[in-house]
Amino acid sequence: MEKLVDLLKGNPYPGRGIVVGKDCVYYWIMGRSTNSRNRIFSLTEDGIQTEAFKPELVEDPSLIIYHPVRTMGDALVVTNGDQTDTIVEKGSFREGCMAREFEPDAPNFTPRISAIVNADGSFELSILKHQANGRCLREFFAYEAADEGVGYFISTYDGDGNPLPTFSGEPREVELAGADEVWAALNDDNKVSMYACVNGEVRLFNKHLGD
Repeated sequence: MEKLVDLLKGNPYPGRGIVVGKDCVYYWIMGRSTNSRNRIFSLTEDGIQTEAFKPELVEDPSLIIYHPVRTMGDALVVTNGDQTDTIVEKGSFREGCMAREFEPDAPNFTPRISAIVNADGSFELSILKHQANGRCLREFFAYEAADEGVGYFISTYDGDGNPLPTFSGEPREVELAGADEVWAALNDDNKVSMYACVNGEVRLFNKHLGD
C-alpha cells in the first residue's frame, strides 16, 4: 500500500484533493495562478469556506470562492466547489452530484470531486469528469468503512501539465499520516490551504497565514 505522503511528494500538482479514512478527513487546495493562490480557509457555522487573502487581487471568484465543507444532518460533505451547497440543499449526495458536472474551465475541464462521510463510518466518493464528446461521466465509489490507518484518496488531477490530466481510476488506497506530515508533503510552491478533521478535531492550514 502506498503511503499518502510519498504519493504527494512525488506529485507536484494533484490540484485539489480529498482523503477519507477512519475518523479522518483531509481536503486541500493548490494553485498555479495568482487568482487560485490568493485564498485562505476560514471556519463557518457548519464547516469552512474559502476567502480571498487579498480581495483586490481577485480576478474571477466563480470557481475559487465556495464552501468546501458543510454538515448535512449528522453527515459531513466535502467537495472542491459549490456543489457542496447543491448537495446540502437537495439533502442527498447522489442527487446533488447528478445535478452538476465538471467545471467550465476549458481546456482543463476540472473534475468536481466530492465526498460524504456518514456518522456510522461509511462514506462515498464521487468524481464528475469531462468526456471527449462533451458529456459528463459521473463516477461513485461507496465504502462501508475504512480500516485503522487506511485512507482513500481522490484528487482533481493526476499531475501537472497543459492541459492538466484528469484523475484516473478508482480512489487510491493509502497509508494515512498526521495532518502536519500531509501539509508538509504538498508541493510548497503550489499548496494554498488544507482542512484536517481527525477524531472530530478540526485544524486549518493556510500558507498565507504562515502555516
